[in-house]
Amino acid sequence: QVQLVESGGGLVQPGGSLRLSCAASGSIFSINAMGWYRQAPGKQRELVATITRGGSTNYADSVKGRFTISRDNAKNTVYLQMNSLKPEDTAVYYCNQGIRTRDWGPFYNYWGQGTQVTVSS
Repeated sequence: QVQLVESGGGLVQPGGSLRLSCAASGSIFSINAMGWYRQAPGKQRELVATITRGGSTNYADSVKGRFTISRDNAKNTVYLQMNSLKPEDTAVYYCNQGIRTRDWGPFYNYWGQGTQVTVSS
């Protein structure tokens, strides 16, 4: 059994910052890529940022230069530092981790429960 628990969402004014965290726990052998996605009301879920185990990152054009994804492999945790937030960043943010639960087993995608980020004055 694997669980991903997110934290750090909330209400922030435009131009403000938030830091999201997502920690995985349970029967974990190894973790591959980690990422953050978001879904605004009435829209499809979209990629925000991803990071490989080696630290290579990828960002959606809309967040480049404002958001930073990082990970702590020892803690099975991925972070998303969000700066210069805009109202259009308002969404539920979901973390995703590719986790192998046994040696030589397949990697499965696990999702967090989602955390609300609201950017409003």
